[in-house]
Amino acid sequence: MSDDRKGIVPVWTLATGDVRVPGLTAGESMTAERLAELRGVLAVLADEPIVTLEAHPLPDKIDRGRGIPLDAGSPLAQHLSQFITQSTRSSLTAARATASGESLYRMVVPAKVAAQLGQGIIRPMAAKGVADGIRGPLVDTAGKIAGGATFVPVGGAATAGAAGGAGATAGIAIGGSAALTVAAPLVLMAVAVGVSAHADRKRQQAIEHITELLEQLQEEKLDDERSELDGCRDAIDKATSILLDQGKLGLSLGLDSAVHAINTALGKADGRLARWQSSLDKLPEGEAVELGTLTKSFPGVDDHGGTFRTHLELASLAIALKRRVVVLQAVEHAQSDPGNPFENFTRALKRDQQRLDELESNIAGVLVRLSALELARPNGLRPVFTTSEVERLMRAAYRIHKLGDGITVNSRTTDVAVEIARNKDGSVVVFPALPA
Repeated sequence: MSDDRKGIVPVWTLATGDVRVPGLTAGESMTAERLAELRGVLAVLADEPIVTLEAHPLPDKIDRGRGIPLDAGSPLAQHLSQFITQSTRSSLTAARATASGESLYRMVVPAKVAAQLGQGIIRPMAAKGVADGIRGPLVDTAGKIAGGATFVPVGGAATAGAAGGAGATAGIAIGGSAALTVAAPLVLMAVAVGVSAHADRKRQQAIEHITELLEQLQEEKLDDERSELDGCRDAIDKATSILLDQGKLGLSLGLDSAVHAINTALGKADGRLARWQSSLDKLPEGEAVELGTLTKSFPGVDDHGGTFRTHLELASLAIALKRRVVVLQAVEHAQSDPGNPFENFTRALKRDQQRLDELESNIAGVLVRLSALELARPNGLRPVFTTSEVERLMRAAYRIHKLGDGITVNSRTTDVAVEIARNKDGSVVVFPALPA
């Protein structure tokens, strides 16, 4: 989130359980750099996950369509409202920062915790016209976060878990800093909605790419795959709304059939991946490859469209949809045991993410291997090739080498930020989680 206006930003340290840590947050105000250092120290020293929550002025222009809206009666909105109410009673800084009723709250989950949520669940997502990561109205062109702000730790702000939420544990951490608040339900719901919103953004991006590719390809079978996968969105959206409003999932939602369609698509992606890997393994190591040989196994790899690139986007779509379903299942599992919601959530999420992470990583490995290939001159009796043949070979080489751009295999997990816009009526919009 970009907030270049100089000002005081209250920051809370929230734990998901009773922990003992040194009083690191007490004392004078701090810079953004000092706050980042503090997060790392807390993540190392604390036995339970600890996150920070900042309250920034709500920017004038926000693309709310990027996020998931929740009304004032939803558990997340209630947890946040109660937390704010408790905080403003004991902190003048918090009271001033939240007086308007409209704020942008930024929760940062340390990399240590983010790693438990799955290796590939939060990764930079390229946007059109931008080559170096996520961009939007909440992030400036330099990627700075609250560059001109001074952060002030807020203490003594225990929050009582909202009735019906994912657990109701709350209070000041025993033996810890006075600024350390136990708020497992708030952390759980914020992370769950932010991760779900991030997965849905990747789904939207994949659908846009697939639609563009199919317009060129005109392949009915692949169009049917796209339609069946995108048709799962309605059931997932309804299930998300019901579960995040503390309801129970039922068969009438159609989630079971949606999960079946997604799993079928993932099975096809696994099969295609195996064929791609086998084709690459059969290529002579260290030798140039003819374009004709390559396109037999990777049709359309040398063009903007093509079957291969459509298969890649279909795999990306299936993974994004499955990640949303996995989040729903993890939240439902956590809510079944209110005593330790966040631990149940991370455990369930990590277990189910492993297959998706492996599939995503292996596909990235195929793209990296393809991008490193050298194209050979076509075999033929003619000693000289036409200008068009040379140009085609050069274009193909360029496009194949571009496949590796922005690809990371087994990337290091970073801190994760979840941004929540709160309106005067208490309703919220949760934006896609992104690397902090």
